[in-house]
Amino acid sequence: MKASIAAAEKSMNIGGAAKASGVSAKMIRHYEAIGLVPKVRRTDSGYRTYDANDVHSLSFIRRSRVLGFSMKEIKKLLNLWRNKTRPSSEVKKLALEHIRDLEKKISELQAMVDALRILALKCNGDDRPECPILGKLGEIKD
Repeated sequence: MKASIAAAEKSMNIGGAAKASGVSAKMIRHYEAIGLVPKVRRTDSGYRTYDANDVHSLSFIRRSRVLGFSMKEIKKLLNLWRNKTRPSSEVKKLALEHIRDLEKKISELQAMVDALRILALKCNGDDRPECPILGKLGEIKD
């Protein structure tokens, strides 16, 4: 009896899991639907019940998303995290690949900023209709 009471105190519904993990209930359902997290237990009335391990996994996913990992990468990271015999070299390789991807995106974004800055400097920004920003965007390329 005491074990079931303790277990009941530790389990929570999807709202509690969302609050504890920082992942919205909608995203928890989505992660379950795409197989990122396993289907959780349900009560007799059909409500999902989550325990501390479930919340820990959801928090792991949230932190991975904050770092910009894709769902595919997160699935790999989760599998590595759960595998206590994994070589850390696999984790490091995944992280370094992600760093390269992020650096490429940063470079592309910086190029966009630079191009827009040049166009903005060329625009008078006054009452006249001429605007090199719109002119550049409206160019026809063959």
